[in-house]
Amino acid sequence: MRRSATALLLAGALAIGALIGFVDTRPTWDDTGVTVGLLVLACLLFGAARPRLAWLWALAIGAWLPLLNILIARSFAPLAALAIAFVAAYAGALVRRALRGGTAAPPV
Repeated sequence: MRRSATALLLAGALAIGALIGFVDTRPTWDDTGVTVGLLVLACLLFGAARPRLAWLWALAIGAWLPLLNILIARSFAPLAALAIAFVAAYAGALVRRALRGGTAAPPV
């Protein structure tokens, strides 16, 4: 059950990342703030859903922006989106662990 849920989440992350990347490469789209906001929100949510796979969510969602921009627009600037995606995914994982009780040191 857990493996199929993770596969479903991965498919969703790939689809969301592809959609964000597709919209960002449209000639009429010029709103970096919205693109980054959606990237951060998606990575936060997926990082909180499965904290141990935060690296996977960052790649599945964040890799589409640089990939599509390099292929379509010949622009390497969106490589920064990968760093933002990793920070957001691990922030989501941290929030989940903090809400769950985290790994605090035992009292002395």
